[in-house]
Amino acid sequence: MKFAAASLAIFASCASAFQLGKAPSSPKTSLEAASLNGWVPDAKKFAYGLPGSLDPVPDFDPLGFAADADLDKMKQYREAELQHGRVAMLAVIGFLVTEEPIEFHPLFEAGNKDIGPAIRHLDEVRAVAPIFFEILAVVIGALELNRALVGWIKPTEVKKQVLNDDYFPGDVGFDPLGLRPSDPTEFLELHTKELQNGRLAMLGAAGIVAQELVNGKEIFVNLGLAEDRFDPSSLPIQF
Repeated sequence: MKFAAASLAIFASCASAFQLGKAPSSPKTSLEAASLNGWVPDAKKFAYGLPGSLDPVPDFDPLGFAADADLDKMKQYREAELQHGRVAMLAVIGFLVTEEPIEFHPLFEAGNKDIGPAIRHLDEVRAVAPIFFEILAVVIGALELNRALVGWIKPTEVKKQVLNDDYFPGDVGFDPLGLRPSDPTEFLELHTKELQNGRLAMLGAAGIVAQELVNGKEIFVNLGLAEDRFDPSSLPIQF
């Protein structure tokens, strides 16, 4: 029953997020379009002046990705960074909520059985409800298609992947809680906060995965803040 309810919720959220982007009524240059969100590209500034550059290391780019990037490539880099950051923030929440001591899991009665660290939860999903992966693939595909329709120029119109001139990286129009500020300065400030939290989450998620792979224990168990009730032999897949 919990799996069925969770599946319906996933489909519902997917449907609400899947809204086709409207084509611009007239062509706009990148400069005109970006200024709608308070950002005006400036080739003299780091990353063309995109938000997210903060003290004490404002121009942090140790691998030099931004050094030789043109405006289109820089916007694609920022798009990729935002999307990875958003996924990482969800992942960190998932780790903390589904493991000891909270153990809230939308698919299982976790109170009856400790299914261990989050890196092993998909083993249990595959054993209990294999169709979940097909549902997940459809949901992710729908969300990515929506993002492509909103943000990217049609492949038939260009020879390489290019973002629309009037598309601000990451702004797909999904704002169910109405948090998006109307003031451009506040928008860029909120955008920077999202970037910073996403960057931290990417590091955090990577660290959590690495730690759980090392000893197979949940994060709060490793910190001594939760009891270790997990029995690895209870999992459907052993390694």
